Amino acid sequence: MSGRLYVVATPIGNLADFTYRAVEILKQVDLIAAEDTRHVKMLLQHYAINNKLVSLHQHNEENAAPGLIEKIKNGLNIALVSDAGTPLLSDPGMPLVKLAKQQGIEVSPIPGACALIAALSVSGLPVTRFTFEGFLPRTSSARKTFFSKKKSETATWVFYESSHRILASLEDLLEILSGNRRIVLARELTKIYETVVNDTLDNVLDQVRNNGNMQKGEFVVLVEGAVVEKNVSEISEEQKRVLLVLLKECSIKTAVSMAVEITGARKKVLYQAALEMKGSDNE
Repeated sequence: MSGRLYVVATPIGNLADFTYRAVEILKQVDLIAAEDTRHVKMLLQHYAINNKLVSLHQHNEENAAPGLIEKIKNGLNIALVSDAGTPLLSDPGMPLVKLAKQQGIEVSPIPGACALIAALSVSGLPVTRFTFEGFLPRTSSARKTFFSKKKSETATWVFYESSHRILASLEDLLEILSGNRRIVLARELTKIYETVVNDTLDNVLDQVRNNGNMQKGEFVVLVEGAVVEKNVSEISEEQKRVLLVLLKECSIKTAVSMAVEITGARKKVLYQAALEMKGSDNE
């Protein structure tokens, strides 16, 4: 019988953020495919897990995935882990999971820590709708192009950034967005120097510029969605219907006054709509 592929989330910082089920699965499987075997080995030693490790990273995964699939088809159970957090979210693993699904192999998620979800949960920004953008482009021009496309996004949007580019990325962001736009900078989540700042883009950028420690670590940046201004000059279809009925029986002044009482719409807006309706009738 074919084996199974387990996609196992690992801690993003604090080693205690590892589920009982994840530990048991890693002890039971025949093989663990890891992004960085040296890094993962420290986690396995902490939990007395002695299973064999193989390397699966962005530079070898296309070539390594078919061989791992063959092992699963021959009955081995394999666990996929990344250096930290949930695999495939800005981490290697997609070719292996995709190939497993194509071959009809069972793929089971072993959920746990995820920097994206952790940051959203403490951000204080709306999270009913959000978009995740992974890591940003490396060049300033490409980042500005990306920010320009996201400028009018109404949902919260999130990206990861490294310590080497966090300051430059925020400076690029300020060139595209208003300094009053609210953002959240989540740094070193679950670690000793965990920091979560919710403030305007101007203020957050000042903190990063003036504090060298705020340029260290791993970052999740959350940007509040754009606010869509309602066009107060428009009236609803129901308000139009009421106004049309009244205009058939009353003068513009009387019809508008009655429509204000009935619909609650602004008098100025209704009056302008009434003039347009009368003008259309006279044409």
